[in-house]
Amino acid sequence: MKYQTFLERQHFSASELTAIADGTLIDDLPADGVPTLPASPMLMFDRVVEIVRNGSQGRIVAEQDIRSDAWFFQCHFKNDPVQPGCLGVDAIWQLLGLYAAARGARGAGRALGAKEIEFSGQIRPHHRLVRYEVSVRRYAELPASRSAVVVGNGEVLVDGASIYTVRDARVGVFTGIRYDEELREGQPGVAVP
Repeated sequence: MKYQTFLERQHFSASELTAIADGTLIDDLPADGVPTLPASPMLMFDRVVEIVRNGSQGRIVAEQDIRSDAWFFQCHFKNDPVQPGCLGVDAIWQLLGLYAAARGARGAGRALGAKEIEFSGQIRPHHRLVRYEVSVRRYAELPASRSAVVVGNGEVLVDGASIYTVRDARVGVFTGIRYDEELREGQPGVAVP
């Protein structure tokens, strides 16, 4: 897919998300790259069903099919399987990073925090579908530092019921911080081959 097409997309399939994580989706990738997604099993959604861009605001929505044999159910907790709440929060950060990439941010995305996180339910092996809905409150590119920031409020729903809220989740996108770039630049504390 061409970079301009990527910037106009309103949804992504499972195979396209895997290609984003692998860095192979975009044929004409900008030299300073775009934020990527974590690979499976850390990628926390199976498809992005909606991306809305509206000035400095927007929305991104994704879905995760629950699999009873998912890796986290095998270890969290023995005889009491539940998806760790931190993975739902990470999904919100992953979506904010993807939103920034789809808006044109260049570099690598990093979670910067969140103001408020509340859990009122849990994800268990018998559930079917998790939906991650993120309202982007602010997206801004910061040309002087060649970075971008995105702030949003997220809601996690399982089988239609709201179970987590994340307020003011923040992701930054920065150039020159990818591990391979650090190796090339010989940053202190990093062995250069």
